[in-house]
Amino acid sequence: MTPNEKISGLIITYNEEKNIQEVLECFDFCDEIIVVDSFSTDKTVEIASKHPKVKVIQHVFEDFTKQRNLALQASANDWVLFLDGDERITTKLRAEIINVINSATKNDAYYMYRSFFVGRKKIRFSDTQNDKNFRLFRKSKAHYVEHKRVHETLDVQGSTGILKHKLLHYSFENFEQFKSKMLSYGSLKGSELAERGQRYSVLTHFGKVVFKFVKTYFLKLGVLDGVNGLKISYLQSLYVHETFRILKIRSEVSLKR
Repeated sequence: MTPNEKISGLIITYNEEKNIQEVLECFDFCDEIIVVDSFSTDKTVEIASKHPKVKVIQHVFEDFTKQRNLALQASANDWVLFLDGDERITTKLRAEIINVINSATKNDAYYMYRSFFVGRKKIRFSDTQNDKNFRLFRKSKAHYVEHKRVHETLDVQGSTGILKHKLLHYSFENFEQFKSKMLSYGSLKGSELAERGQRYSVLTHFGKVVFKFVKTYFLKLGVLDGVNGLKISYLQSLYVHETFRILKIRSEVSLKR
């Protein structure tokens, strides 16, 4: 079964040589594949360039939103399927995507729920239960909000729906990688808040760190994920701590000017 409208498969990459081949295979029903790469130092570009449908664009990384919007601009088709390097579609999800595209009555953008994994261990709780993102949409009806440097937000000017089948999200190979990513995301988020003029508050800083842990571990049932739930709750609160640590540094620098 093939879609009756052309689709562009999009991905942004940096050092994804372990993942890129499997992701490209997920785009097998797409008419073109756009890879926006942040000058990877591994074999990501070499592997991607061998694929007949792939167009590689290398662009210095500023933030995730700019990379995603660049991929949208480069795509030739209105319908796009946007995947991350750590995401995989299942056979059932593939069929559902094609059915949606072939439907006479379809929305302009679709959320996909994600099943979250650390390594090959499935995480069932820890605030992952309702994790979903827009991954299939018309680019004529949507764009990523410019001021968001991390946790990109798609602004959809049209109708939305939710697909039934889930993406597989192999987010981290191990907890060291998880920690590194949380620190990186926190740094970007702190810079974003500073650029938007938010002031640093020590009470807000530590209050939100504590609340994030309590929410993830207790309210979102991380406790039921055992030691993995405890680690995820700690790393989620570490992300919040890093956000406000960077905001504090940026605020102090701004006051000295």
